[in-house]
Amino acid sequence: MLLITGAAGALGRLVTSSPLLADRSDIVVGTRSPGPGQRRVDFDDPASLDSSFSGVHTLLMISAGAAEDDVVIARHAAVISAAERAGVRHLVYTSLSGDGDHLTYALAHRWTERRLRASSLEWTVLRNGLYAEFLAAVAAPGADGTIAAPLGDGRLAAVAREDLAEVAVRVALDASAHAGRTYELVGEVALGGAELAAAVDGSYEPATLGAARAAVSGAGPALPFPVPLLLSTYSAIRAGFLDGTGVPDGDLRHLLGRAPSPALEVYAKAAR
Repeated sequence: MLLITGAAGALGRLVTSSPLLADRSDIVVGTRSPGPGQRRVDFDDPASLDSSFSGVHTLLMISAGAAEDDVVIARHAAVISAAERAGVRHLVYTSLSGDGDHLTYALAHRWTERRLRASSLEWTVLRNGLYAEFLAAVAAPGADGTIAAPLGDGRLAAVAREDLAEVAVRVALDASAHAGRTYELVGEVALGGAELAAAVDGSYEPATLGAARAAVSGAGPALPFPVPLLLSTYSAIRAGFLDGTGVPDGDLRHLLGRAPSPALEVYAKAAR
């Protein structure tokens, strides 16, 4: 049996709706608020996880979101420990690409990878690059078509979220073939501000990090991302750390069995 966690999240919804899972009777969906046929999987309620993982052979653990490091680490630790106790054989984890170590949210991912390697489980790590859809949120054109994001001359090897979902399903369905592997899943084409602007018939006027901090800090509760997360992402793109040159290429194409979806098209669709 394959259990997929985080089914209510953006990536989780794409995973659980994958055509590759159609007509499979050995797939179970786990979420905090389960519906019919689903299991309750609440990372913040460790005592509930033992029964949730009963009978599970492979666990696809979609990472627990953009909370503070201590919260994410506690959640992931609870899942891995419960999986060990329940006799889960293999855990597939959606992590962060290797070039993302400068991001404020990298630490919890790297801690989780280390915990997995020290566990009694077989494991596979999917190091996901940043979504093209996320780029559409943090570098969206304004009402006049201007993209005023502090990207400088930096570029991002963004990935379509649907591609990452497909890879996760393919790997989880044949987990033993990927045991002990860490895959770097970044885009093949790095996107900069000029390309983004052209894709939405706009213009690019790079802002400063200070201006961006002031703008997002003033957004208050409406801001979908924590300010440190957003600013560290801008900084890493601006400094050239996320352009894909710092990680081996080819894993995404190999695991998909096809060319990746054009991230610029995904960006443009999401940003309009």
